[in-house]
Amino acid sequence: MIATSDDPRIRLAQHFIGAVEIAPDPALPPRVVRLVTRDGRHFVAKQHAERDRYARELHAYGALSTHLVDHAPKLVGRDDATLTLLLTALTGDRADAVAPGSPEEELAHHEAGHVLGKLHQATSMPQGGAVGAALAQRFQSWIDQAVRTDLIDTAEGTLLQHHAAILGNSRMDSAVCHLDYQPRNWLIGDTFGICDFEHMRHDARVRDFARLEFRRWQAAPHLRLAFFDGYGRSPSDTERRLLESFGAIEAATALVKGHQENDPALSAHGRTVLSRLA
Repeated sequence: MIATSDDPRIRLAQHFIGAVEIAPDPALPPRVVRLVTRDGRHFVAKQHAERDRYARELHAYGALSTHLVDHAPKLVGRDDATLTLLLTALTGDRADAVAPGSPEEELAHHEAGHVLGKLHQATSMPQGGAVGAALAQRFQSWIDQAVRTDLIDTAEGTLLQHHAAILGNSRMDSAVCHLDYQPRNWLIGDTFGICDFEHMRHDARVRDFARLEFRRWQAAPHLRLAFFDGYGRSPSDTERRLLESFGAIEAATALVKGHQENDPALSAHGRTVLSRLA
């Protein structure tokens, strides 16, 4: 069925690529839709709810994804008024759909490490000065929100403040980071693909490992080994200690966002990470 919706995503697609059909894809979030043209080409249209994330993702596709040639979608069109992007669709299956413990899962982590290693190496800024202080400042805002909403007790607040101080007093390598680097944003096909660049920016390089460390690798350490084998090197002792402080950020943001979005699973994840740090 040809799409004739007034949806801004459909209008943007029709403007740039002509008549399209909606290809149902239950794995996509509600604000993202997969579209197919009459000649069988596939695209993705994404409408943002927040202008800053739209601007960040637009910048990523315009400037930063040049370091991910053949691994990232290409920007086809945009509508600044409705915060909508039209992108080419990557082929392949989402990596979080493969069977846990399978060779395919281990290979996905190896390829993920290899591609991220290329991005970090191409954009590296060794000992990137103020990155630690900037991180600590952003982290403090999450701690303050957690305190105001009674999500953490005094001891937990002290623990998070301790990790904020570590970050604020640390010099660390920075690079262009994805910052939501996990299997739901990887595609396994003829080539390894990455999607969802709305968080992408220069940040502490080690931070790109945090969600994998605290959401997947704790239960499957062999995937950590596969990832860093692809990446080209393992974290140093200093980086491993910093990763614990990035886990504190993971805990605080999960608790606050879980509360704001009424997401019990995310809140539980934040509580689990916080307990482990304690």
